[in-house]
Amino acid sequence: MSLPLIYHDDYSPPFPDDHRFPMDKFRLLRDHLVDSGITDDAQLLRPPLCPPDILALAHDRAYIERFMSGTLSREDQRRLGLPWSEALARRTVRAVGGSLLTAQHALQHGLACHLAGGTHHAHYDYPAGFCIFNDLAIISQYLLGSGRVGKVLIFDCDVHQGDGTARLLADTEDAITVSLHCEKNFPARKAQSDWDIPLPMGMGDAEYLQVVDETLNYLLPFYKPDIVLYDAGVDVHKDDALGYLNLTDQGLAARDEAVLNHCLGRDIPVMGVIGGGYSKDRQALARRHGILHHSAQKVWVKRGLSTM
Repeated sequence: MSLPLIYHDDYSPPFPDDHRFPMDKFRLLRDHLVDSGITDDAQLLRPPLCPPDILALAHDRAYIERFMSGTLSREDQRRLGLPWSEALARRTVRAVGGSLLTAQHALQHGLACHLAGGTHHAHYDYPAGFCIFNDLAIISQYLLGSGRVGKVLIFDCDVHQGDGTARLLADTEDAITVSLHCEKNFPARKAQSDWDIPLPMGMGDAEYLQVVDETLNYLLPFYKPDIVLYDAGVDVHKDDALGYLNLTDQGLAARDEAVLNHCLGRDIPVMGVIGGGYSKDRQALARRHGILHHSAQKVWVKRGLSTM
């Protein structure tokens, strides 16, 4: 069996070419993974739309309706930073369905990766920072509420703090939120995760990887989670437009392999999502996001998961 990879053509709807958010990166990531031989289009798993009742596990129903109908307030539209369209609404709900399908395959096979996801700035009743519905919080509540797992650990390596996730899961004892982020970056007002690890601007590969290793060596045996939701944001890269950290491609690959090996070495399934990444060079950005999937494929083969 091949590494489960989840994608849908809805992920890159028509979008302004000059917008700061690189909406075409999801399609370009799919193309990169196909061209590099990691997968082919027929192998990619296509998710259904996420049902409203599952969205409502972490979000206000009135807010869900306002977004889906295109009636967000002007203030919410400003916070979101994306132009609303029916295609964007469908893409948003489809992508949460993709994270849900990724989690299900991770539990079944030990590892699965999404070609989207990681919308960690979305809050209970308003959007923020290009994020509308918080897939990490929704999936956590779904897995815990359905009894599929007893404890979830979110390991968020996006360069920006996962403030929405922290607030949405603050009262959920069995969802552990961990955020490694640049201390001087968006959002200006930080939330309180279970574990916040603020990193200094300009941190490079070696120091970053030491933090990852030390954090996981402590937290995984301490909490013994039943699944890790891994946000593999590439906005920690030295060439990212919104980052301020200094990782290289090699550093990203080492980070991703380390996270996967730490978890799988303890028999903890991992669901990978791509998180943030920003660049005018969209092809380079797609390749950067693809480091997660190449790393996952390497670990998948090395650990013999393909034969399970």
